This record gives sequence, C-alpha cells and structure tokens, in this order.
Amino acid sequence: MKKICCILITTILMLYVTSCNSVEVKPNEFVSKNDFYLDTIVDIKIYDSSISTQEAENIIDKAFSRIEELEDLLSLHIEGSDLYKIKENAGLDHVKVSEETIHVIKSSLEYSQLSNGHFDITTGILVGLWVIDPPNGYIPTNSELDDALPKIDYKKIQIDEENSTVKLEDEGMIADLGAIAKGYIADEVKEVLVDNGVKHAIIYLGGNILLVGNKENNVDFKIGIQEPSANRGAYLGLISGNDISVVSSGDYERYFEVDGKRYHHILDPQTGYPADNELRQVTIISKESMDGDGLSTSAFLLGLEDGIDLIESLIDTEAIFVTKDYKIYITSGIGDVFEFDEQNYGDDYEVIRP
Repeated sequence: MKKICCILITTILMLYVTSCNSVEVKPNEFVSKNDFYLDTIVDIKIYDSSISTQEAENIIDKAFSRIEELEDLLSLHIEGSDLYKIKENAGLDHVKVSEETIHVIKSSLEYSQLSNGHFDITTGILVGLWVIDPPNGYIPTNSELDDALPKIDYKKIQIDEENSTVKLEDEGMIADLGAIAKGYIADEVKEVLVDNGVKHAIIYLGGNILLVGNKENNVDFKIGIQEPSANRGAYLGLISGNDISVVSSGDYERYFEVDGKRYHHILDPQTGYPADNELRQVTIISKESMDGDGLSTSAFLLGLEDGIDLIESLIDTEAIFVTKDYKIYITSGIGDVFEFDEQNYGDDYEVIRP
C-alpha cells in the first residue's frame, strides 16, 4: 500500500495506485481502483480501515456499475441513450426517458435561469461544429454559426414529468449534458459509497473531485487548484475540506490556437464562440458536484463581476476566480479554506478578498 500525499490536482493528471491484497485497510491508507468512463479516467479511493480491501474493491465495482448505467442514459454519443433519442426526435415527438434524465435536464434549466441563459444544454449543435483538438482544431464558418444559433434555446425544452417525456421543440436542436452529467454522476457515486458504509473516500471523475468525509484521523483532505498558465500539476494553492465538491472550469483544459488566439471548449450560446472575457479559471466549492459543474461553467460564461454576484447569491457555495491579469478573487465565505502558495506565486499573482 502507498500513503497518500494528500494533495489532489484538479486536472486530468492522475495518481495511479495499485492496492495489495491485504485483509484490512490501515488508517491513512487506501484502496484505489480506476477505469475509463464518460471519455475520462474515473478514480475512486476508499480510506476506511473498518472495510477490508476486498470489500472496498467490491464497493468500487458497484460504483463503476452505476457510472456505466448512467452513461448509457445520459451520453449523447451512445446510440439508444435517452439523449440520443431526444436528439433524433427533435421537432417531432416527445421521448420517454428515465427519471434520472428528467432530473438532470430539470437541474440544467435551473442553471440556465440563474445565469440568464449563459448556461444552456442546447448548445449541443455548437459542440458538434467546433473541433477543439489541436493540431486539428476547426473554427466554424459564419454561415454555420448563423444557422446554429437559432437552434439554441433552453426555453424550447419541453418536459412532461407526469409521463416522463422530453421534447426539443425545433428540428435540429441538440441537448448535450456534457457540462453537467459528470457532476451528477459523481454525486451518484458518492451515494453508492455511503449506502455501502464508506465514511472516508475521494472520488475523481474527469476533473470533478468529490470528498466523502475526511481522513480517518479527522484531518481535512487538501485539494490543489491548478495554475492556469503552468504545466499540469502546478497549483496556485490548496483547498482544505471534507464532504465537499471542488470543480474547476478554465480555458486551459481543452483548446487550440490559431494566429496566437486561443479557442477553448467553453462555448457561449449567445455568440457561438468560446467565452472571451477576463477569466482564465473558475473553481466552485459546493456540497454537490452537479452544482459545481453547472455553476463553474455559468460563472465562467458570465465573467468576473456577474460571476461573483451569482456565487455570492447562493448558500453553501463559494468560488475562486483567476483572471488573465494574474489576480485571484475569493468569494466572501471561503475564509481560511483556501491557502494561497505565496512562496511560488506571490510575485506573480495578487489575491483579492472581499
């Protein structure tokens, strides 16, 4: 077994750990398994000394089964999924879907309303046009964007909860839950772990980090916040916490450049282009990972001032905003939860607290 260094980086960089076949997990050690779902690596680490290695592995397998079940419902790219059927019947018929799909789509509409339409799952048509894949990135033509933008409108999603159906009003509309599904699935994974007696764990799902409790010695976990301009693994500071979600959205995660201009994956439904404002990164600290997903994207699209106003209006939700001019804005409730790395970045960044 290996001891954890207790620092997790909110990027695709993963720590791969193979657990041995010991009878029990000792305090501060963990059982870890990872697999590939939702086009990303999923890693779950269980720290409970009261749960044997075999029991922990079985619980993680149950969590992986739940992920696979939800991916089959929520992925736009799996033929026969709820989202696939909704797309194929856009402008035509209501589609019978699962309770989970109804729940996630309804939640997405709440983020759309909170963000005045900046968060919109019907940007699926834009996601299909842009190719954010260096060196083969593709910028849609003005004609393509002019044709796509009228097909983006979250208000044209019809939900019939009584009959459990969903319809997109106009032909050609595409609902894509990519900006929110990972958070929802992370929350469901946590529920599987807790229902099976796990009290101390870390869930890493495509950049979403979700904590179950704390370390067994009653010490908070620490999560590193990526420095947007540096290589993977460099972090601006640490967030300390337990039973929280930490989700970051930034222009450094997936992007390509043309003539010195960066085109990233966070697309603005109002312009059709990647969001272009003063922000490099938004990190959301919340109770549920789905909130972290929806709010990190919403706040990034809103920009610094409106993004801060949105987060300050919500309970049990905090944020860290990193701007292009090397300033770090902290919302009012964070307090000492965020520890800035003054030694390495004190000369480059200015931390602005309310």
